[in-house]
Amino acid sequence: MNIPLLESRVTSLESLMADLIEVSYRTQRNVDQLSLEMRDFKDESRRNQENFREEMRDFKDDMKDFKDQSEKDRRAFNKQLGEISNKQGRMTEDLVAPGIGRILQKIVGGSCGSQDQEAIRVKRRHCITQERREFDAVVACDQYVLINETKSSLNVKDVNDFVEIMGQIRNYFPDYSSKRIIGSLATLYADPSFIKYASSKGILVLAVGDELMDIQNEPGFIPAEF
Repeated sequence: MNIPLLESRVTSLESLMADLIEVSYRTQRNVDQLSLEMRDFKDESRRNQENFREEMRDFKDDMKDFKDQSEKDRRAFNKQLGEISNKQGRMTEDLVAPGIGRILQKIVGGSCGSQDQEAIRVKRRHCITQERREFDAVVACDQYVLINETKSSLNVKDVNDFVEIMGQIRNYFPDYSSKRIIGSLATLYADPSFIKYASSKGILVLAVGDELMDIQNEPGFIPAEF
């Protein structure tokens, strides 16, 4: 038996085994390092996602606060403008007139058609009694006419008086004999109990809201026709 040759082969095999162990060790070390880096990457990604979600929540909260504050500011401005207009006796001109056409379109919708007349401080004479009366605002379209009266404050008596006037309205506006006439009362602020009473009489209630003048009656309210 050739002992030197066997020893040479054993030495070569040991060398190969040592190299294999070294390669295996380096491979495992690289895998461990990669696993550590991947774990760090996942942790960082998770932290970034959490930070992003938190930033988005903060952004949404800020936008909501901004929107709420804008609504409050607009309402406060509308109220201040209404109070100034009231002091100057110009509520109809400053508050009601700019939105009276929109109000009519909103309440009757597509039934209104094109608007053909809008006026404030309309003076008319009763065709029978000859009594002369001024109407604060009048807007007419193809089928409807809206007659408005504006006051700084409103009560039940104002509703009853207005209903009585509206009962005679065609004697003041015989030229609107082919149209359907509805009535509205406008003010700065309308108490819910007043709105309920006016609604029971078929009268629109207008007051300062999101718009300078907005409908205060419950959704689905149908005004009376006179």
